[in-house]
Amino acid sequence: MLQIIHAAGWPIWLLLATSVLGLAVIIERFLSLRKKLVLPPRLPAQVVELVKNGSDTPETLGRLAASSPLGRVLAEVLLNKQESNAFRVAAIEDTGKDVALRLNRYLPALATIAVVAPLMGLFGTVVGMIEIFASYAPAGGDPTQLARGISIALYNTGFGIIIAIPALIFHRYFRSKAEYFVHRMEREANALNRYINRKPLP
Repeated sequence: MLQIIHAAGWPIWLLLATSVLGLAVIIERFLSLRKKLVLPPRLPAQVVELVKNGSDTPETLGRLAASSPLGRVLAEVLLNKQESNAFRVAAIEDTGKDVALRLNRYLPALATIAVVAPLMGLFGTVVGMIEIFASYAPAGGDPTQLARGISIALYNTGFGIIIAIPALIFHRYFRSKAEYFVHRMEREANALNRYINRKPLP
């Protein structure tokens, strides 16, 4: 591995730093976008029980909002249960936008890596081409310097593509997962809102 890094020249360090950043984002998103953390399976039924029992106190709703993204959206519905339906729907939408922003956190960075990595590989290719032309002389080129320029160009191009492909794949995967979570939260919030509309308030 060290031989490859040496053969790829100094531009490879930029790609290595980019790859580490991309890997960190992927691991963080894998841990954060777990279904049980975002959409606890029994939470909607538990919230309905809170409403039935009249246990939806401000303290309980505070704990509910802090428990998960879904809990935050459902807590917003209950916090505004005395308001009109239109007001609650607007509150749900505002909270949903904020939750969606948090679910998509760091994904723009992953998309940027997918775009920038090939360009950085291209930059390494240019550096390698400069090395190749620098080795040329009318009397004859230096084979060692020529080989080094070729290795810099090829290694950096390859590394740029290798980094960009998984970054693009995971960006689209995480984005679709976040959109699915937002859709599910909207459905659960609307279901709770309809239940409140049917239930006579004290």
